[in-house]
Amino acid sequence: MWGMLAHLSGIIFGFVGPLVIWLIQKETMPFVNDQAKEALNWQITLVIGFVAAGVLSFVGIGFILYPALAILNLVFCIMGGMKANEGTAYRYPFSLKLVK
Repeated sequence: MWGMLAHLSGIIFGFVGPLVIWLIQKETMPFVNDQAKEALNWQITLVIGFVAAGVLSFVGIGFILYPALAILNLVFCIMGGMKANEGTAYRYPFSLKLVK
């Protein structure tokens, strides 16, 4: 359940949700540790993407990237939550591995 919440909390709370779950559960549950780090890495990657979209908004292409990033976040977080609920580790396809 905590692994699923780590993924789904990213939809509402951004990187703060997975960060809090990771900090609370990292010592006690190895699966939650792995999935919360994966969700946290995805949310950090998404923040970088939104910053890049903000910079590209001056050229006009950033306004197209905002909804695309939001839809990707929604779809990938739901997929990650469903897989984690089944007990299967989920890996985001475009995530930078910043938190190890």
